Amino acid sequence: MYIDTHAHLNYENKYGDERALMENIRDAGVDEVIAVGWDLASSRLAKAVATRYEGVYFAAGIHPSDTAKAAESDYDGVEALLSDEKAVAVGEIGLDYHYDGTDEAAQKAAFVRQMEIAHAHGLPFVIHSRDAAEDTLSLLKQNRGKLLYGAVMHCFSGSAETAKELLKLGLYISFAGPVTFKNAKKLAETAKIVPSDRILAETDCPYLAPEPYRGTLNTPANVALVTKKLAELRGESVEKTAADIKRNAHALFYKMNRG
Repeated sequence: MYIDTHAHLNYENKYGDERALMENIRDAGVDEVIAVGWDLASSRLAKAVATRYEGVYFAAGIHPSDTAKAAESDYDGVEALLSDEKAVAVGEIGLDYHYDGTDEAAQKAAFVRQMEIAHAHGLPFVIHSRDAAEDTLSLLKQNRGKLLYGAVMHCFSGSAETAKELLKLGLYISFAGPVTFKNAKKLAETAKIVPSDRILAETDCPYLAPEPYRGTLNTPANVALVTKKLAELRGESVEKTAADIKRNAHALFYKMNRG
């Protein structure tokens, strides 16, 4: 019933027994998960997890915070992973200005480069944007042609105005655990205005566990709680919201439909 469109299952030794974790995910009604990489090594681990389990897919890419240490061979390695039948996107990629001393120019160059990689492989891409909304929007507008195969703003935390600008570009908006937080009133309002054909849900695990598990280890099983909160905010049945999210995920990550 549920799909987690952004999970970091590729943390070694983070979740304990992997088989038990996967059983727990299935028991929660989550039948599909996308494991997302943040550098070459984690992208390879994401592929390995996807290879081991039915219903698990992966995205490969270099996170903005990792671009400073990425070598040319890392980009080549990411590209090599994309031909795998379970590689459904490039990501996560984007801009992250949260920390002092960030090389913004290098991040922008890496973001555009990976947009180009996604376009060349006919794949969508997964965007990470932290404290960089203006530059992220600007780069996306400058590179509209590279949005041909779609993109998603993962773990959206911006304003309704930013969401509207992203929607104009044809992006999908994905909500994670923070939409369930009691103090996330603006985010809750934004969740109400995203069209039913552009909304997605995720956990971004092991981070950002939703209420009532905030502050604990997050897993894909909790995407059910995110989806239920979205349904509540939107005045819909859980079944409708879950079906919309799954349909949207399969439209964006179209390679999921091949198996």
